[in-house]
Formats: sequence, structure tokens, C-alpha cells
Amino acid sequence: MVPLMSLWIPILLSAVIVFIASSVIHMLLKYHQGDFRAVPSEDSVREALGGANLPPGDYHVPYAASAKAMSDPEWIEKATQGPNLILTVMPNGIPAMGKYLVQWFIYCIIIGIFAAYVAGHAVQPGEDYLVAFRYVGTVAFVGYALGLPQNSIWYHKNRGATIKSMFDGLLYALLTAGVFGWLWP
Repeated sequence: MVPLMSLWIPILLSAVIVFIASSVIHMLLKYHQGDFRAVPSEDSVREALGGANLPPGDYHVPYAASAKAMSDPEWIEKATQGPNLILTVMPNGIPAMGKYLVQWFIYCIIIGIFAAYVAGHAVQPGEDYLVAFRYVGTVAFVGYALGLPQNSIWYHKNRGATIKSMFDGLLYALLTAGVFGWLWP
């Protein structure tokens, strides 16, 4: 067993490398630019939604408070006519990128901690690079990628965007695994 505290260097270094890789993906490669589309008649949609004064949060239209409410003829009519949508309302103003980047970095550290925890129990000190790589890579892939498809399944998130994000997760997992394999005690 390798104690978690002895793996802080690979945890932090892998978080830094994943952070840099994600910056390269989003700022230089830009293959995520098509993940969202413009709303036709954006100004009229903004005006209509702005008049509702929706606080930040997630909304479903048409809304049903329970499974039983989904059998109400009025709800069925609304769902049949459409539009049907899931809407995330964010706070007004310029996005606070610094705050989001700090949260992303913390998230990368958390994934590294879980990968270190599992590998620390499964991989002995002095073990071969590929043994540590396999355990860390598997856990990191689960953390970065396998939670994403449920948003396509249940909330109709663009499947192409989900697949691209899962590909990113695979890259992040490989980078994380490489750092741990390289620095395994």
C-alpha cells in the first residue's frame, strides 16, 4: 500500500498538466466551438425570458412536479405542442472566468486524489510504470468522462458535445496516469 500523502506531488502535477491541456483544447484547438447553437430570433427570446426575471437555476418547460402530473391532459398538450426545453439560467454579467478556472483546478485535484487513493491500495511501491498507469488511468477516466453521457440520455445534451468531452476526459485520464506512472514511489 502507498499512503495518499506520499502521492501529493503526482496529484498536484497531474492537475496542473490537465489544466494546461484543457486550456490548449479550448483556446487553441477550439473543437468545442460547435457544442452550442444560436437561438433563432435571439433578441426576442432574450426579451421574453428577461421579462420573466428568472433567478439563476435549472428549469424544465413544460414543467411537471411529479410523474403523475405528466399524465395530466394539460401537460400532455403542452408537451405535444412544444417547445420542450431544459433551460439553465446563469447570473447576468460577464462570466467570472477566474472563479470557474479555480473550480476546474480543484476538480482536477479531487480526481487525482481519488485516483491516488485507489491506486495506492492496489499498486505496491516500486511497481512497474504500466501497473500504476492502468489503475490511475481507469479511475481518472471514470472521474473525467463517464458521468457525462447521462446528460445526453436524460437531458438531451448534444451527443456530439458529450462525445467530444468524453474524448477530452480520455486525454486527461492518460495525462494523469502518465504523471502517476512516472512519479510512482
